[in-house]
Amino acid sequence: MVLRPLDREALRGQFGTGRPFPFIKVENLLQSDFAAEVARAYPSFERATEHGRTFTALNENRKVQITDPRRFPEPVRRLNEALASPAFLADLSYITGIPDLLADPELDGGGMHLTGAGGRLDVHVDFNYLKRRHLHRRINLLLYLNPQWDEGWGGQVQLWDPEVKRCEHAFAPVLNRCIIFETSDISFHGVTPISAAAPCARRSFAAYYYTVAAPARWEGTVHSTIFRARPEEMLRGYVLMPAQHLQHRLTDGARRLKKRVKRLIAGA
Repeated sequence: MVLRPLDREALRGQFGTGRPFPFIKVENLLQSDFAAEVARAYPSFERATEHGRTFTALNENRKVQITDPRRFPEPVRRLNEALASPAFLADLSYITGIPDLLADPELDGGGMHLTGAGGRLDVHVDFNYLKRRHLHRRINLLLYLNPQWDEGWGGQVQLWDPEVKRCEHAFAPVLNRCIIFETSDISFHGVTPISAAAPCARRSFAAYYYTVAAPARWEGTVHSTIFRARPEEMLRGYVLMPAQHLQHRLTDGARRLKKRVKRLIAGA
């Protein structure tokens, strides 16, 4: 047994009344022995950099993401399978009221996450659509795997109001705590910066769920991850983030121009 039984009725009620957007906090999602086994199986931050993608951007820094299940330690593979099982998907659909939820076998953006000392993940809403597979992103599941975590190390997951003016909730990333929330254009969330003095990486597992059908309120706009600065982060909000956005636009424009030139040369 990997997952503990869920009180579907209670969680359904909590999800529906969650604010600032539908969410639930589930303590002890996994059987306690298995949670400890998964946590022990996680590599060090340095070792993880050899197997996954390392982020070094302004908004997402000193974070490693391992999405390939073939690179997961055996306990993490079992966790991934449990979170994608038909039984869990049925529970998740009932709790959230979103029918026909699909797990992502490719774990696009999900899987094993490790954030090292000095790392950060700014407040954001996630991408809302997988174009290649024509899937709408609907639910985020974030499971934390830190047997010891001091509040002074930072790393709390925050849920923000739609205008990113007020943090409504903040949760420490302690072992076997799970946050599940609806992915939407107002589901702003982020992680408080990790202290440079943190003696270990912040560890979590992320699973994202999709539907073929579009959300009822969807207006047809497809977007990538959208970052916002916290109210006290004026330098980031007014200078650093706009500068990075401009840099990305210039880089993307140069890449598209290069592809067009190659096509012209090939067709000449």
